[in-house]
Amino acid sequence: MPRTSLPPLLYADTATSADQLYFCRVDVHDPFISFGVGPKRYTVQNALEFGRVKKARTVDQVLPLETWRDRARQSHPNKPVGIAEIIAELAKAHRVRGFRIAADFPTGLYVKLQKLGVRLELADGALFPEREIKTAREAAAIREGNRLSAVGFTVAEDLLRRARVRNRTLQLDGKPLTSERLHHAIAVAILAEGGKADDTIVAGGDQACDPHERGHGPLRANELIIIDIFPRVVKTGYFGDMTRTYLKGRASDAQRQLVATVKSAHAAAIKAVHAGVDGREVHGKVVAVFDAAGYKTTHGKNGSTGFFHGTGHGVGLAIHELPRVSGAISCPLPKGSVVTIEPGLYYPGLGGCRIEDVVQVTARGTKLLSSHPYDWEIR
Repeated sequence: MPRTSLPPLLYADTATSADQLYFCRVDVHDPFISFGVGPKRYTVQNALEFGRVKKARTVDQVLPLETWRDRARQSHPNKPVGIAEIIAELAKAHRVRGFRIAADFPTGLYVKLQKLGVRLELADGALFPEREIKTAREAAAIREGNRLSAVGFTVAEDLLRRARVRNRTLQLDGKPLTSERLHHAIAVAILAEGGKADDTIVAGGDQACDPHERGHGPLRANELIIIDIFPRVVKTGYFGDMTRTYLKGRASDAQRQLVATVKSAHAAAIKAVHAGVDGREVHGKVVAVFDAAGYKTTHGKNGSTGFFHGTGHGVGLAIHELPRVSGAISCPLPKGSVVTIEPGLYYPGLGGCRIEDVVQVTARGTKLLSSHPYDWEIR
């Protein structure tokens, strides 16, 4: 942990809090207390979790919740004792003068701790800024997440290849091939390989022009299909994040030009990444490619067209984390950080295309942490 004025305090579960998982490195799916004292990490666990968490040996000390609840009751004999009273007792016993908390710390607990006289300091930015820099082990975990993404693409490609066209609709085994069928097939394949693929995007035609539309209903021939897979590795909690665009049938010249331009922007952005470069500059390379090719971005009452999202974001124990690669904010990319590169173009009537890979930032360029072919036309 970096040296700061106050040690960290967390009360969250590891399923929803990347900070809690980063701090304790063990899965616990009900909220629990963890905190620092100097360089040491402590967690408080109930009897159900105590033995398992202690055996994991991922923190310096596991404290029994029941013992500390009893101590808090002795200090507060005339009132109900909850998490706030237990934290106050822990702070007093460990001679901690206060804690540093994240912006998403529970508000109710914050108010109770303040009333109990526990000093709380809101972290200036991330609670653990060091999360932005990925170790070799973390990079390997993200690479594994992207291997799972590739497993999903392989399954999707197989189903698209086997599909037949009936009245422009894709049919497989006598039934329409829908976004939902691909969602299910991708999720099952990734689960079998040790991952969870929630909220996968399989969006065809104009549905793909809304970048976060998951997709629904029958898929159609000769339409662009965006598939965005961002699985979490069950063992480590780290995410992968990759996107490929497909078309079953025969693409038009306009569709081929769209895909080729997105691929050029993707390559230009990756080439621009190196330690210290501003993410805004990388984003600008993508915009320059699109502008030079004549792809304009517009914003209207019915939505936006063209390129209207960031080029990328950090990925790790959270699917979206620092740093950012965007035109909206200045964000230098530190050496060792891991970011997605995912330019896209979206035009209703023509369709959408997005291509996404994950890179680790190095002193002179990038190290690719994702790999899957870009073959997008499937006959």
